Amino acid sequence: MSAAGDGAARAGQDLPVLRHWIGGKAVPDLSGRRGDVFDPATGRVQARVPFADAVELDAAVQAAKAAFPAWAAWPALRRARCLFRLKQLIEQRADDLAAIITREHGKVLDDARGEVQRGLEVVEFACAAPQLLKGEYSDQVGSGVDSWSLRQPLGVAAGITPFNFPAMVPLWMAPLALACGNAFILKPSERDPGASMLLAELFAEAGVPEGVFSVVHGDAETVDALLAHPDIAAVSFVGSTPIARKIAETAMASGKRVQALGGAKNHLVVMPDAPIDRAADALVGSAFGAAGERCMAVSVAVAVGDEVADALIAALAPRVAALKIGPGDEPGVEMGPLVTAEHRSRVLGYVESGVAEGAELVVDGRGYSNERHPEGFFLGGCLFDGVTPAMRIYREEIFGPVLCVVRAASYAEALALVNRHAYGNGASIFTREGDCARDFAQRAQAGMVGVNVPIPVPMAFHSFGGWKQSLFGDHHVYGPEGVRFYTRLKTVTQRWFEGEREGADFHFPQLG
Repeated sequence: MSAAGDGAARAGQDLPVLRHWIGGKAVPDLSGRRGDVFDPATGRVQARVPFADAVELDAAVQAAKAAFPAWAAWPALRRARCLFRLKQLIEQRADDLAAIITREHGKVLDDARGEVQRGLEVVEFACAAPQLLKGEYSDQVGSGVDSWSLRQPLGVAAGITPFNFPAMVPLWMAPLALACGNAFILKPSERDPGASMLLAELFAEAGVPEGVFSVVHGDAETVDALLAHPDIAAVSFVGSTPIARKIAETAMASGKRVQALGGAKNHLVVMPDAPIDRAADALVGSAFGAAGERCMAVSVAVAVGDEVADALIAALAPRVAALKIGPGDEPGVEMGPLVTAEHRSRVLGYVESGVAEGAELVVDGRGYSNERHPEGFFLGGCLFDGVTPAMRIYREEIFGPVLCVVRAASYAEALALVNRHAYGNGASIFTREGDCARDFAQRAQAGMVGVNVPIPVPMAFHSFGGWKQSLFGDHHVYGPEGVRFYTRLKTVTQRWFEGEREGADFHFPQLG
């Protein structure tokens, strides 16, 4: 694209404009507010995304509210069959979804395909709706009295999802919400909204009725309208901790159920007996995959002992320096660009802060520029040694291709580092010692723990979520916790009369 063409793109001329998905179809925006969707590899604007106002959001809510009673009344098996069809359709269009993700987010194609697969696993789990929604039954809890429990849907649920997983995280939420009988409104990230529109088409093609699944694009104003809407019963969110805290407080204040997943600073402890090359490979993949834009990325390596730290740095440095960086759709590329120029600047600020505070920048990725696309949002991998807990690069989530190595004198000190940190999303340990691994699994204060696994994201039949400032709300995402989040428990106690009338009983009921 020429400079003149780029200028026209910024003015919104000759660019595709995404639509909202409301009432089972794509609808044009009315608010007039729009944002740019970039190609991170080239730095160019490739589309425009509308920002819904309160009126447009209300249209989606009213469509969902109208569709909910009939959808909730469908037998769980019938809803599950819809989700089976959705699973098949996503499998058929997986490459198309991955291409959209790479084009708008920047991650490499193989990583984008993996994202789609991990989302599909939750669809597969949701297909078990008849089993997941079974209640419990107790007969004869008293003379002629039986009790049983039901799990019933909430109504209209909403999901606010992040830019780093534009297909996976929506699929962590919407299929399970629908399996439980709810209607669902998705507010995807405005930075890479294209995957959500293809998903909307696939939900409709799978047979999900009009209004049951909607997509409303937007920014902070749209989110505020969503949180304030009285007909939305539950909100799921994944993003940064400050926003997660605000989402949780605002949603709960208006009587909504909320699960808000925040930021992370995931540690990987490398013990003296750990195989250094395996640990280094694991760290490079988990720290620099998707350019570090993962809430489960390992951003802190804790080396136990100076000898381990020296060996680890010696193994990491050439690997980080040799990362193959470029557009995500090019063969052989290991790391793509960051999602926006603004985010790249933010990450650069952290690198400069680390240098200023005295950490040793062993590998400096700040000078990387892609020859074919110098305007792309690229940053080379950065590796710090000598990082201390007082430094900003240790305390805060960077969300970029930056790995910090902290030196600990002992296992006890390493565990204390993990447990003192404000975040508690994930933590891992690399070791051959079973007793050490078991102790770490038991005592690490994190919601997800890995032993010789760098990114311990649970399978769909478990649940995903952190502790401390990484989660606000009582329920983790997907798995059994997701079913509990998207349903309300009702217990029924039943008695049929027989024999003579006994008269009034003024005691508290005693059934046993």
